[in-house]
Amino acid sequence: MIGGLMGMKRAVRAGRGIPALAGILCLILSSAAQADAALAQSKGCMTCHHAERKGIGPAFRDVAARYASEPTASVALARKTREGGKGAWGDGIMPPNPHVTEAESLRLANWILGMR
Repeated sequence: MIGGLMGMKRAVRAGRGIPALAGILCLILSSAAQADAALAQSKGCMTCHHAERKGIGPAFRDVAARYASEPTASVALARKTREGGKGAWGDGIMPPNPHVTEAESLRLANWILGMR
C-alpha cells in the first residue's frame, strides 16, 4: 500500500493524477463488487437468483430496476433478505435467511441495487 501511495504522489506531481486516481478507484470498486458477489454466493443467494437472468427468483438486475426510485429500498431489501417474503414477484416464496446478519443483508441489498 505504501508503494502505491508513493506511486500516486509521483503520478500527481507528473500531472497524471486523474488517470491514476481513476485506476485506483476502479480497483477499489471492483474489489468491493467481487467481495459482495462472494458474500451472495456464500449465503446461498445464488441458489435462486442470478445477476442478469431469472432463476427460481428474479434476476438481481430486475430487482434493482424495480426499486431504483425508492429511497428506502436498501433497508426494505435487507429486511426481506433476512425475513423472507411472498407475492412481490408472482407466486414464488422467498424463504427467510436468519443466517444472514443485518450488516450482511444491507451489503447485499446495496450491491444488488448497484446493478441498475
